[in-house]
Amino acid sequence: MARQKLERFATTTDLKNIIEEGKEIYQTIKGNWATFFENSNPIVLEVGCGKGDYTTGMATLFPDKNFIGTDIKGDRIWKGSTVAVENKLNNVAFLRTEIYILEQFFAPCEISDIWITFPDPRPRTKDEKHRLTSERFIDIYKKILAPNGCIHFKTDSDFLYEHTLDLLKNSQTIAAKNLLFTTDVYQSDLLADHHGLTTTYERQYLSEGKKIKYLKFNI
Repeated sequence: MARQKLERFATTTDLKNIIEEGKEIYQTIKGNWATFFENSNPIVLEVGCGKGDYTTGMATLFPDKNFIGTDIKGDRIWKGSTVAVENKLNNVAFLRTEIYILEQFFAPCEISDIWITFPDPRPRTKDEKHRLTSERFIDIYKKILAPNGCIHFKTDSDFLYEHTLDLLKNSQTIAAKNLLFTTDVYQSDLLADHHGLTTTYERQYLSEGKKIKYLKFNI
């Protein structure tokens, strides 16, 4: 497995749809995504994208938009990058970096929507600031989102769902608008919002009989 990862890491340096440290574009991409994609279409960002199931899936469904998946794990985004290349998805890119430094790669208002799909719940109190739906991260998202940009969140975790919902309802600084939510997206009026797409983890959770929670809001 370690050898396979090393081989994939070596491959990412040759993949043009992967932007990572060591490539010149890594330092210059901020504010220049329209140039990278060679169009001014709306840009949708998936944070903690893993293998990029949502990134590539949405890119297939919406060719008039651009999609960026970001994750720190190179072997994960290698998979999504490969799928994009094989399917000639020129509206897909992957950014390998830490989520907490997103502002280094996106200018204000450069993103139209953000998807957060099945992040680590990090239930320990000391890890609260590392949750991808924490106030710290939502503040980062707000800075790069266009006015009234939408954030979508899917999880199997009751804890993270309830924590996030409580934060959005009670925070004095986030000011979430048009908040919609469900504890079972497959039995709700919000089903169409996730476009019938599933991640690797989601398929696993569904096979175990877990309910998938979903919410969205504008900021």
